[in-house]
Order: sequence, then structure tokens, then C-alpha cells
Amino acid sequence: MRPALSAVLITLDAAGEIEACLDSIAFADEIVVLDSGSSDTTREIAARRGARVIDQPWRGYGLQKQLAVDAASNEWVLAIDADERVSGALRASILAALEQPTAMAFEMARCNRFMGRWLRHGEGYPDWSVRLFHRAHARWSEDSIHERVVTSSPPVRLRGDLLHESAESLDRYLAKQNRYTTLQAEALVQRQRSGYALRMLSSPILRFLKFYLLRLGFLDGLPGLVHVTIGCMNSFNKYAKALALKQAR
Repeated sequence: MRPALSAVLITLDAAGEIEACLDSIAFADEIVVLDSGSSDTTREIAARRGARVIDQPWRGYGLQKQLAVDAASNEWVLAIDADERVSGALRASILAALEQPTAMAFEMARCNRFMGRWLRHGEGYPDWSVRLFHRAHARWSEDSIHERVVTSSPPVRLRGDLLHESAESLDRYLAKQNRYTTLQAEALVQRQRSGYALRMLSSPILRFLKFYLLRLGFLDGLPGLVHVTIGCMNSFNKYAKALALKQAR
């Protein structure tokens, strides 16, 4: 028999997307939803679907996700976001991996839907992410942004995609990226990094060459071009903001 599995996610006003997420992880033995003060029906939907809902004030992405892991009843954890769905192929891979675990952590390809198209190239795919792990051998980093799972041994890759199907508009996406680059800039200054001016100029160019040309982002059409271009803009903005913060201090 496979070990019991807990699926965990953090939420905030995710009523419009959480139900599809819960449908895709219904195979888990337990679902834990850590909510940071939703004003919509997120908590009610999760509770109605059998999830254990916990109220937790916001602590930052890394800390919040680790709190969700700590709240799980089982040692094996599947970490997922409300706007993600486990595909049928990935579900089969997860269950097979748990039957006879060959590692303490597993990573999966994350496929992003952007401007109505599933991105299969560039930085939109495969976007490998560790999401299935034994919590005694892995944990979320404490980064306030772009958090990641830190493992005690190399993860093994699973077949199947984790589908990231965000319903947000391009306007909301850009606003979110603006917030993210501000947090990234603050983290850079706190770590006392330097060379912001040079990186501000070189990073967008190198990023475009890597993801649009070498990683074939152009094969994703106009959505691929827009996605890579926004990523390049994020690189410029991150270092520009860090330079401004450093000068202000």
C-alpha cells in the first residue's frame, strides 16, 4: 500500500479557481487549505469539498507555504497553488511514485497558460518545480518571493504536467509582476549585492537570447513573444529598483 498523501495549498480570494484545483487533487488522502484572510467564498468552497481550512495571517510566500506543510497530517506532501491543476498523466505518475518511492522529492513540469495559449517553449515550459516530497527531507525556503523547495537529495522527475491556468487579465498579470520585482529588488539590497547598473542593461538581453531563441520561445507565437518580453522587462525593473533603493539609502 502506498503511504498517505496530504495535498496543501495557500489561498487568498481564490473562489473563482479553487474548485477546479480541488477536483484535480481529489485523489489525495487529505487536503489542507491555509487561507490568509479571503473576503470571498474561498474558505466555504474548500470546507464544502472536504478540505481542512486553517486561517493564517500572511507571512510571505515561503513561510506561508511551509506553514501549510507543517499543518499536514501525513509525511508525504503535494504542494499546489489554487490556480494549478494536476493533469491525469501527472496524477498517475504521483500515485506510481508513492507506491515504491525512489527518492524523497519529485519535481514536475509546470505548463503555463498565457494569453489563451499553453506555452510549450521558452521560460514557460517545462519550468521544473519540486512539489511532491517527504517533509522530513525537504522544506520551502523562507524567501518572500520566488520561493522554492529545498531538498536534502536530488529530486526525481515525474511524467505529466502541472497545469498553471491563471484566469487573470494581462493588466493584472503586469501589476503582479510589478509587485514581484519590488520584492526582488528589496531582497537584493538586503543581501548587499552590487553591480546593479551593469545587470540592469545586460540581463534583459541575455534573457531574451536564452528563452526566445535558444529555448525556442518564438514557437509559441505572439503569446510566447509577450511572455518572454515581460520577463526581460522584469529583469530590467528588478535591477533598476535595486539601484534606486541603494542610492536612496
